[in-house]
Amino acid sequence: MNNRVKKGEQTRQHIIERSAPIFNTRGFSGTSIQEILKETGLEKGGLYNHFKSKDELALEAFNHAVALLSVAHREAQQGKHGVFERLEAIFDVVMRSATDQILPGGCPIMNVSVEADDTHPVLLERAREAALELQQFMGRVLASGIRKGELKATLDPEGTARVMFALFEGGILLTRLHGNVRYLHDARQHMLGLLQGHLQER
Repeated sequence: MNNRVKKGEQTRQHIIERSAPIFNTRGFSGTSIQEILKETGLEKGGLYNHFKSKDELALEAFNHAVALLSVAHREAQQGKHGVFERLEAIFDVVMRSATDQILPGGCPIMNVSVEADDTHPVLLERAREAALELQQFMGRVLASGIRKGELKATLDPEGTARVMFALFEGGILLTRLHGNVRYLHDARQHMLGLLQGHLQER
């Protein structure tokens, strides 16, 4: 890889990383190209050398935001063993996401899902994929608990993961709406109560 190509890739990544918090905080419609230029220190021509449109940049910025979320989940799972310990780690990441500790603006999946509509079909579809990936991750944690004999085999891991995801995303929405994390703590308590009835007797 020659230096010119490497520098171009570094500049492109710099644009994505600096743009992601703006899109995540202000949304697609609320983010202007001028804000991106100011944040990245580029001229308009320099920006469009790397991205054909605002839509393309917004998609890459969203992918970057989701990647940050995925890394946070992977790191939180390290050293965790029991299903409840692993679920608590998921909740911790959800809480950090809701309170801007992973990326300013909160949960990127929530933000795009609320804003995106038929005018941004590619971005909306990517948000659907990201939401499904997170649900599947939760489902695998629950399935692991069943395999290890912590949870009863009658538990539906996929269906329960969908409920958990809905609880957490709803908790995030209400937490940001009211500026109070009690909604997420309530979601956590409901999640734990939901699983108590599926504990395997030992």
